Amino acid sequence: MSKFSKDADAVNRLSPEQYRVTQQGGTEIAGTGELLHNEEPGIYVDVVSGEPLFASTDKFDSGSGWPSFTKPIEPAHVNELRDTSFGMVRTEVRSVHGDSHLGHVFPDGPRDLGGLRYCINSAALRFIHRDDMEASGYGAYLPQVEDPNG
Repeated sequence: MSKFSKDADAVNRLSPEQYRVTQQGGTEIAGTGELLHNEEPGIYVDVVSGEPLFASTDKFDSGSGWPSFTKPIEPAHVNELRDTSFGMVRTEVRSVHGDSHLGHVFPDGPRDLGGLRYCINSAALRFIHRDDMEASGYGAYLPQVEDPNG
C-alpha cells in the first residue's frame, strides 16, 4: 500500500479554491496561482495526497499563466486522461493516489526537453523547498533537484 492516499481529512482541509480545482476539475484564473513565479529549488506535491509530482528543475516559464513543467518527477504518480470538455480535445492530468485534477498536458513544450508542457494549477500543488525535503520525507528526490550552491 502506498503512503500517499486521498482521505476525507485532507480533502476537508482544502481551501475553497483548492477544492474547486482538485475535486471539481476547475481551473484557476491565468496568472493568479501562487506558485506561478516560484523559482526556489524543491518539489511540487499533490495538495491532497502529498505524492511527488514535479521538480523545480523541470519547471519553465511557458507564458501561459500557469506553472509549467516538462515532465513529472514520478511518472507513475500522474494519470493522463482524454478530456473533451468545452468542445476541445485535451489531455487532463490527475494524480494517481490523490485523484486530484492537476491541469492538462500539451505538446507545445520545449522541443529539446521532450516537447511537452504540463500546465498545472497552483491550487493543486504544495511546494516543498529543497532544504525541507529530507525532513518532510522526500529525501529520495534530492538528486533530482539542483543544489543552488553547487
